[in-house]
Amino acid sequence: MPAKRDPNKPRGRMTGYAYFVQTCREEHKRKHPDEQVVFAEFSKKCAKRWKEMNEKEKKTFNDMTEMDRIRYEREMKEYVSRGGKATKRGKKKKDPNAPKRPQSAFFLFCADHRGPLRQGNPSLSVGDIAKMLGKKWAECSTETRKIYSDKSEIEKAKYVQVMEKYRASQQAISESPPKRQRLEPPAPVQQPDSSSDEEESESEGDSN
Repeated sequence: MPAKRDPNKPRGRMTGYAYFVQTCREEHKRKHPDEQVVFAEFSKKCAKRWKEMNEKEKKTFNDMTEMDRIRYEREMKEYVSRGGKATKRGKKKKDPNAPKRPQSAFFLFCADHRGPLRQGNPSLSVGDIAKMLGKKWAECSTETRKIYSDKSEIEKAKYVQVMEKYRASQQAISESPPKRQRLEPPAPVQQPDSSSDEEESESEGDSN
């Protein structure tokens, strides 16, 4: 029997495809409010549409996934601080000194519009705000999208330069020889005791 899920644990992260299906369902409901949806058939149609979409068309939904990841990590940190158990993942620890990845056009757009949306809708959850941002971005004009795309390209160019310096510094560290261990001075060579040799020879002479 599976363990009972903690109701206080944050909701898991959603994939770009999950956001796409959710958007399709909302659109279908607006256009056909009285129609009963057969989820199996609807899911097949969504999968077909998703497969035919190019990366540019999927980008909005994938960006929403990235936002949801940030939401999930923040809520998990708060959950663990209150005594909850963290989800075990074999994720490689990130270097805190590594340059931050450049923000996409959608993320830059969200940074400008998230604050006003929260002020105007204080009762909405982080997930709901993310949905509203995704909807506003989808309704943006070509000119507005270009403004944020240009800003994103500038950030990418800066990131490439900073990343090259970071990689060069990491390579220099990995190639530098390890610090030599401090060598102990060699032990002095013990010289034979000449006086004892003389005493031995004298004793031999006396015995003769």
